[in-house]
Amino acid sequence: MGRIIDGKAIAAELNSENAEWVQKLIQRGVTPALAVILVGSDPASQVYVNAKAKKCAELGIRSLKFELAADTTQEELLALVRKLNCDPGVDGILVQSPPPPQIDEEAVVEAIDPAKDVDCFHAQNVGKMLIGRTDGFFPCTPFGILKLLEKSGVDPKGKHAVIIGRSNIVGKPMMALLLQKAAGANATVTVVHSATPNPEEYIRSADLVIAALGRPKFVTGDMIKEGAVVIDVGINRVPNADNPGKTKLVGDVDFDSVIGKASLVTPVPGGVGPMTITMLMRNTILSASRRADRIEAEAAR
Repeated sequence: MGRIIDGKAIAAELNSENAEWVQKLIQRGVTPALAVILVGSDPASQVYVNAKAKKCAELGIRSLKFELAADTTQEELLALVRKLNCDPGVDGILVQSPPPPQIDEEAVVEAIDPAKDVDCFHAQNVGKMLIGRTDGFFPCTPFGILKLLEKSGVDPKGKHAVIIGRSNIVGKPMMALLLQKAAGANATVTVVHSATPNPEEYIRSADLVIAALGRPKFVTGDMIKEGAVVIDVGINRVPNADNPGKTKLVGDVDFDSVIGKASLVTPVPGGVGPMTITMLMRNTILSASRRADRIEAEAAR
């Protein structure tokens, strides 16, 4: 029987470190600040935005929330982004996804100052990550997965990692991070996706499986090598057979069949999910730390 990786507990440990870091920055005269822009009133997006604001408050990070009307134009949104780019007291900027259809999300992401792109969606930060530079940011979910592995005593070095899914948010950056010549990486990485014939063959050879394809319970126990580590990124809402008319959250992994084969596995919920917002906070604090360094360097001249 495999062990469960407790994402809530690991996130709590990291947030304790985050809070200490914030206090040290405040003592240096810098209070980290995160600006979140929400266009429209999508209920799920409002929940996510409120969760981020709550976590900021817990850690001592200044939270700036901008709620714009659903009919906000592209130029109005870009004007706000440019204003926040120029605000020296703002360390991180993110626009909650998805925006309304009149908004070109890619253009908005590219308008954010890369030094404040704490989600790591800007091409400049993605490029830095790919070539192994650490002076940008790492995407929050893949960054969180690296921390889950580290805190669970899993070293990817020399292991065969199979990533299921090639999204820009998880699959591709996860690949880039795991194959780096760096501590906590050095894996041999295979990415399987919708055009891969017989993906099960690759999955069965994996020491580390990261499932991020958005298909409920796709990965089953017969696909998993004995003793493999399984990270489930999926969040799927499906009918709840035990409570007709209601739904429940399940991952991309069939937890019940996999737990008997894997050495370690993340649950859904309570696995990867809590880490994403934790690493968003950490990226914001890192940006604020760089701001403090710049202020002190200027003062020393």
